[in-house]
Amino acid sequence: MEINDSVALVTGGGSGIGEVIAYELARKGCSISVVDMDEASANRVAEKIIKEGGKAISTQANVVDEADTEKFIELTIDSFEKLNIVIPCAGIIRDGLFINPDKEKNKIKKKLDISKWKSVIDVNLTGSFLTIRDCSEAIFNGKWPGLIIPISSINKVGQLGQLNYSSTKVAISLFPKILIGEFMMRGIKNIRVVGLAPGYTSTALVEKMDQSILDSLIKDVCLGRLIDPKEIASLVMHCIQNEALNGTTIEITGGICHPGSIAK
Repeated sequence: MEINDSVALVTGGGSGIGEVIAYELARKGCSISVVDMDEASANRVAEKIIKEGGKAISTQANVVDEADTEKFIELTIDSFEKLNIVIPCAGIIRDGLFINPDKEKNKIKKKLDISKWKSVIDVNLTGSFLTIRDCSEAIFNGKWPGLIIPISSINKVGQLGQLNYSSTKVAISLFPKILIGEFMMRGIKNIRVVGLAPGYTSTALVEKMDQSILDSLIKDVCLGRLIDPKEIASLVMHCIQNEALNGTTIEITGGICHPGSIAK
């Protein structure tokens, strides 16, 4: 698939990795549909793309809402007359230990709040599911060449304090194999699915972390630094252009290791 003249829909496109992917694809001639919960952020990204000579629209939407999902897909197709590339970047983190005992009383004093569990499952997993399901329907019905890029994480292998987040990301990492198997079974040949699992990435959220915590993360990265979001965008473009990539999830981490240099 060629990037130029394609149409990409990016949820969570108002910030972070999604924002950078939107800019980089637009600079290669791709029309962008920016979807974000924060209307001002979505508008800002779309306006910047247009100012630089690209084509973009923005939509405020909650990816957990089926009506909102239908709305932003319809707006995308109404605006650009097709849909080719879908990148569901919308996601949240609500960290917490599963159970946490009081050392003096030897009793559990705190446990992972159900609201933290549900909110992460809803946005990260259900939101991705709805976006991917309904975009796949639109792409198949439109008979356009399509590529779905689910966004997982290196923490799909498990991260302490992130039972909720890691659970969503390991589930998303399985989407490509399962979906392509189902597509083959039902004769759907115009849609590829390639997942990405980024490592620690240089976003505004990560850069605001305490420097000592940030240093502790980077020391276990063979590359010796955070991943640049532009490097993730570059991999997205490679996935678009290389049709042999399909039914798999690719890690882009700089070589993350557990303490003791065991590959994660």
